[in-house]
Amino acid sequence: MHKIPIGVMGASGYAGRELCALVHGHPQMELVFATANSQSGSSMEIPNGKRITFVATEDAPLNSAKLIFSSLPHGASATWAERARDAGARVVDLSSDLRIGNGPASNGIPYGLTEVRRDQVRGAQVVANPGCYPTAILLGLLPLFERKLVAPGATISIAAASGVTGAGLSPRLDLLFGEITESFKAYGVGNTHRHLNEMRALVNELGGDVDLLFTPHLLPTARGILATMTVPLTRALEHPMEPWHTRFAGEPFIELSDTPPELRHVNRRNVARIHATPVAHVRTPTLLVFSAIDNLMKGAAGQAVQNANLMLGLDETMGLPA
Repeated sequence: MHKIPIGVMGASGYAGRELCALVHGHPQMELVFATANSQSGSSMEIPNGKRITFVATEDAPLNSAKLIFSSLPHGASATWAERARDAGARVVDLSSDLRIGNGPASNGIPYGLTEVRRDQVRGAQVVANPGCYPTAILLGLLPLFERKLVAPGATISIAAASGVTGAGLSPRLDLLFGEITESFKAYGVGNTHRHLNEMRALVNELGGDVDLLFTPHLLPTARGILATMTVPLTRALEHPMEPWHTRFAGEPFIELSDTPPELRHVNRRNVARIHATPVAHVRTPTLLVFSAIDNLMKGAAGQAVQNANLMLGLDETMGLPA
């Protein structure tokens, strides 16, 4: 069977490795090159025993691929995404370079939060894959904004915790096993995390008149994100989960739960698992919204393949673990 040739740039990082494995296991895709400058010439084993040899990014045969995933560092990825597009390939960019809210480079580039921008992604030449935190948070908040249920002028407080793979593969003293195990800490405090740009941008597009107060935390686990959002409402909801059941009916990668999700529910799966419950003993009607994803799957490589499937005219779920 003829398969679609795929390239992965930045393949030695956590998201890049995940992409290589997903492409290798995809029934309609074939990995034709993988780049990693610092490891050029070395090889890596992916599931099913296949070994891939990395090439330098400068040596990548861009015109050999029909679609290229760019998992290069922020600040460098946009240039290579443009080169790949000029070589005739479609591109899914996993960096922040082309995401909404991150400058003029994002103009005209679909924001690949698939359940929100599916029609724009389908058949697109270039798509900006969302960040991991925004994926969990925005999917959790989306039905409330679309139904105008969030109180105008409110502050939505978001506490979200991620596994250490979200920090990337580069060696860092503060990410050593002895530093993170049996511990838990906040970082990026003061509402300064770079993912806020795209979250604010989409909320503004949805007409939300709110402040987002986002505090990320580091979990002593390898992967996963759990976000807890405190949302003041315009009115109390008789059936708190109804907005999500209505909005996400039939969505293959959204799971709605009767209880708060746990990371083990989403580990190595391309799903967002969501729960909402009303808050007692407060004057303003308020919901707690919980959203859990695997940061390397639905938060990165899995969503990138979901978008690529749409761009290539394939079934959206193909090659993805639900």
